[in-house]
Amino acid sequence: MKKIVIMGASSGIGLACAEALAGRGVKVGLAARHTGPLEALKKKYPGCVEYASIDVTKPDAVDRLNKLIDKLGGMDIYFHVSGIGYENMSLDPETEVRIFETNLTGFVRCICAAYRYFRLNCIHGHIAAVTSVAGTNGIGRLSAYSASKAGAQKWLVALEQLSNNSAAGITFTDIRPGWIETPLLMPDTKYPMAMTMEYAVPLILKAIIRRKRVAVIDWRWNIVVGLWRMIPNAIYTRLNIPLSKPDKPLPKGV
Repeated sequence: MKKIVIMGASSGIGLACAEALAGRGVKVGLAARHTGPLEALKKKYPGCVEYASIDVTKPDAVDRLNKLIDKLGGMDIYFHVSGIGYENMSLDPETEVRIFETNLTGFVRCICAAYRYFRLNCIHGHIAAVTSVAGTNGIGRLSAYSASKAGAQKWLVALEQLSNNSAAGITFTDIRPGWIETPLLMPDTKYPMAMTMEYAVPLILKAIIRRKRVAVIDWRWNIVVGLWRMIPNAIYTRLNIPLSKPDKPLPKGV
């Protein structure tokens, strides 16, 4: 049976995917800073779930991740969902840095650990990660968020090349969703082309199961991404792209 570790599984996409997989009898190792929802899921699926408290911004995240893998009895798939984002039009430096620390430093720290686990154990593993459609172009209101997601996307390309060059046999899936309705979305704000969890999660899981290299969720966002990549920077940088209220948190996985 395949064993999957999900980083960032306490809410939103991570928690929904974890419950869907555990409900199918898949063994899942769940990690997040807050473990209350993870403990509840273990009680519901005691034979399928293991969990650990892990903060991706802390250096001990690698050791904690390896211990979770041992507790699970191994790992075939690593799925990184953990991420934060804020509109920061005032460019508060600490806010920008905090986003990069989670979305890039934490991302790199944990995926390095997963890659090394597969490599050292001669496992042709699979690494999947939620980046975002925002990573396909810079967005002024989401400067650090869109840049961190772009960095994550390019880094996955580099790791795929490294895997191929070293015959590691590790494959990658880059999940790029648009807005997904989770409790973290602000209830008084309308988001463009927002998707329900019930609609988006099966698409995400299907992309992972099929080992799709890049999966834009969904087809409407795929069209948007294709169109705005064609806009010259001289025009694109003059566009005003309103998303939500200033300096408010964005949902994980967007």
